Amino acid sequence: MDLPDAAATEAVGRALAPRLRAGDVVALFGDLGAGKTALARGVLAGLGLLGEAPSPSFAIVQPYAPPELRLPVAHVDLYRIEDPAEVEALALAEYRADGALLVEWPERLGASLWSDALRLHLAPLGAGRRLTWETPAPWEARWPPR
Repeated sequence: MDLPDAAATEAVGRALAPRLRAGDVVALFGDLGAGKTALARGVLAGLGLLGEAPSPSFAIVQPYAPPELRLPVAHVDLYRIEDPAEVEALALAEYRADGALLVEWPERLGASLWSDALRLHLAPLGAGRRLTWETPAPWEARWPPR
């Protein structure tokens, strides 16, 4: 799917939001500036966030919960994680138990990345980006939007 700009990338996130359920993981792959945070912001807006969603680059995990959103979500940025063992201290499984995870830089998880995660890949394409995906079985009826 070709996305000409940040607004189109956020729109894909908004389209993903109603399909998101507790227990879901959305893994956002792409280089710096590829649009991972824009897509995550679209999801958060689609779930009801009215204000600006800060990038979790420094906090690593930015949690959101009802009534701010219809579903608890943790927006995670693993860019600064150097060893997959460091991720255990973040307690991501606990966030996932009651809500969903939006994970930027999921490759930092190594083999620990959940096999049932929807894997969205963003790559530069001219002034915009191209979105491709890997759809595991739990997502087949939900993604891509039809």
